[in-house]
Amino acid sequence: MALRRFRPITAGRRHAVKVDQGELSRKGPEKRLLGKISSSGGRNSQGRVTNVNTGGGHKRRYRLIDFKRVKRGVPAKVVALEYDPNRSANLALLCYRDGVKSYIIAPNGLQVGGSVESGELAEVKLGNSLPLKSIPTGQPIHNIELKPGGGGQLVRSAGNAAQLVAKEGKYALVKLPSGEMRKILSECYATVGGVGNSDHSNQEFGKAGRSRWLGIRPKNRGVARNPVDHPMGGGEGKTSGGRHPVSVTAVPAKGYKTRKNKRTARFIVRKRGAKK
Repeated sequence: MALRRFRPITAGRRHAVKVDQGELSRKGPEKRLLGKISSSGGRNSQGRVTNVNTGGGHKRRYRLIDFKRVKRGVPAKVVALEYDPNRSANLALLCYRDGVKSYIIAPNGLQVGGSVESGELAEVKLGNSLPLKSIPTGQPIHNIELKPGGGGQLVRSAGNAAQLVAKEGKYALVKLPSGEMRKILSECYATVGGVGNSDHSNQEFGKAGRSRWLGIRPKNRGVARNPVDHPMGGGEGKTSGGRHPVSVTAVPAKGYKTRKNKRTARFIVRKRGAKK
């Protein structure tokens, strides 16, 4: 998809850059594949504000997405490509031979009228879902399962793709977009190709109002606050140096490791950001 720039008719249009959605369907979403979704407004279960930068935004309906690709061995036709307000990637509406419809994350290059399939015997082509043991090494993949039958959890945002590096016994070695090298059971399914809508990261909102539509409230810097409001606040004049950058709850930023899942640490061959 290409990027759209606008004539500077207004101040908000002057710097706005949007993704051209000419390829996407103009009809509404499939009603049977919609669910309810409620916004938290940045509040926890006790009603207290835990994220001051969240609130408002346009009302949304959740699209039920088939991350498991449960209909194995049944070809499906791509009926439409649709926008999803809940994620950066676009969706592809599939219609199977028996008339059942479902949504999947649209891979980069998938066209309306194309055919996709899932299963061990499926062909290795764009949009098809296969177990890692059936995918050749070097192939870009997305929507990767962490547990067999658990549904895709990794590499689902716009423009991302992982790479199947090697196969070692019952495990496959996958290089994730962050640079992390991870062992995943070769029985886990993944979809061939990268995620579409790769120009999503090149958009420019152009005005503050577009952030508010997405439920993002204004952010102000910690150094601009008072000491009672933030650990980095206070000082005479501009005092940006001399303090280690931290969050409101004094958790260090800029390189502080927060990962504590020791149970799955043995599956990580190389951490993200590690020097080669």
